Amino acid sequence: QVQLVESGGGLVQAGGSLRLSCAASGSTFGIYDMGWYRQAPGKQREWVASITSGGRTNYADSVKGRFTISREFMKNTMYLRMNSLKPEDTAVYYCRLMNHEVWGQGTLVTVSP
Repeated sequence: QVQLVESGGGLVQAGGSLRLSCAASGSTFGIYDMGWYRQAPGKQREWVASITSGGRTNYADSVKGRFTISREFMKNTMYLRMNSLKPEDTAVYYCRLMNHEVWGQGTLVTVSP
């Protein structure tokens, strides 16, 4: 069973950048499509970006052009580079094995005006 652990969240001013990491346990990391989701206070969890095992990426319209998803197979790690952050990006960010109910514990990103 793959387990996921996020890191890299924090407080940043609007316009700033952060890089989130999602470290996966298990030797089968490379076969899974993976994704990032977020949940803002009082709102439902929403999909942010995903990357297939072959490296194809997709983004929500709200983050397209600002966020970049990537993965490093040798380190069993997925990343989310977030640039030009906005206050509305404030949320708990979760990584997930796509099409499986396997989630990390989340990491909080707070963007101040």
